[in-house]
Amino acid sequence: MEKKKLFLILLVIFVCLISSAYFVYWRMDRAVEQLSGADEQTSDSASGEEKDLDPAEDFTVYDAQGNAVALTDYIGKPIVLNFWASWCGPCRNEMPDFHEKYLELGEQVQFLMVNMTDGARETRDSAADFVAEQGYQFPVFYDTDSDAARVYRVYSLPTTYFIDAEGYIVAQAMGGIDATTLQRGIDMIYTP
Repeated sequence: MEKKKLFLILLVIFVCLISSAYFVYWRMDRAVEQLSGADEQTSDSASGEEKDLDPAEDFTVYDAQGNAVALTDYIGKPIVLNFWASWCGPCRNEMPDFHEKYLELGEQVQFLMVNMTDGARETRDSAADFVAEQGYQFPVFYDTDSDAARVYRVYSLPTTYFIDAEGYIVAQAMGGIDATTLQRGIDMIYTP
């Protein structure tokens, strides 16, 4: 009887692991698919067809000096909108790629690195300390009111949106992205 019980427990654990692996794979596949699909939409619009894209919704966050900043302040320039936290491993892993691209394209593409500042797990000080320790120079904004997170329905970190200069969301990626995926997203919103 004990062997049957142990077998059933192991079977349930195995099914849970397989289901979890499938879900993670599906989410990663969807993020890449969204970037690929957005690339096709951008190509269609370049050939004269109307864009079938959602406009980027406005939100308010705060800069390092505590000044309110809105997304609409940056429309007119392509935008890479990244939601992150210093305690988030995948966020930390992708930050060097974002920093490198910011140093390369910071004059042409606006990088909005929005920290999910909840005041408990993530504070302005912990986020600012992390950025300073790493030597990152991109602008960091603090979502202390959770306005941006609510508007963009950010439930997992990191999450990145690629917004064209006209203010339309061209692509998004949920979860950590690598340098190649970041470049692909930038290519969809910016052409030198």
